[in-house]
Amino acid sequence: MACDHFLRGDSFVHRLDPRVRIVCAFIFSFAAAISPSFAVPVFCLVFSLLLISACRLPLPMVARRLKEVNVFMVLLVLVLPLSAPGTPIFQWGFLSYTREGLTQALLIAVKGNAVVLLMTFFMATMDAVKLGHALSRLHVPDKLTHLFLFTVRYIDVLEHEYRRLLTAMKMRCFHPRMNLHTYRSLAYLVAMLMVKSFDRSHRILAAMKCRGFQGKFYVLENFTLSRADLIFSASALLVFTTLVWKDWF
Repeated sequence: MACDHFLRGDSFVHRLDPRVRIVCAFIFSFAAAISPSFAVPVFCLVFSLLLISACRLPLPMVARRLKEVNVFMVLLVLVLPLSAPGTPIFQWGFLSYTREGLTQALLIAVKGNAVVLLMTFFMATMDAVKLGHALSRLHVPDKLTHLFLFTVRYIDVLEHEYRRLLTAMKMRCFHPRMNLHTYRSLAYLVAMLMVKSFDRSHRILAAMKCRGFQGKFYVLENFTLSRADLIFSASALLVFTTLVWKDWF
């Protein structure tokens, strides 16, 4: 979600209240996702690009994110028109590439890119801990907040454990090949990772209980809405209302 390259900086988005960023990311992504036409997704796409350029976020990292998304979108543009009914653009045997299917695929692609850029601008510019605290302040259920924070924390731990086990296998001259021994060894690797993760979870829970954990995290970081936050929130709400009104009414 977050990236060190996006966290660095002192632009206005980095100074916005994290709660404001979460709400704005949700409402603009929601507007782009439910829109039945190209107008709102294209606006959100251009709007997010302008904001990213204005805040000087690293464009190569943004392009890398879009590249990963658009690999799927290219496949969608190639496949969806073959299964959607409509006016054929061209036909090859019993397969017909329809105009309606292409329009739908392009609409999905624009929506996907717009949502990724919006999430990159609003959400990737804050670290995961701050995001978890902001979600808690927005009264997201505690269990979901705890699950998010634990997941972010222990994905890195599990990755280190995986690399340690893989290094141990390589020290024993393991070389992956397309044979039964390789499949069996990788299955053992996954099984050992799961067993060690289960054992570590018990040790972590015991350590937390020894420190007085009773199923609740106490958020120590307080957020305060500034004048800039209020102005940005009001502007975002006005733009969102205008977009939805013109798109649906």
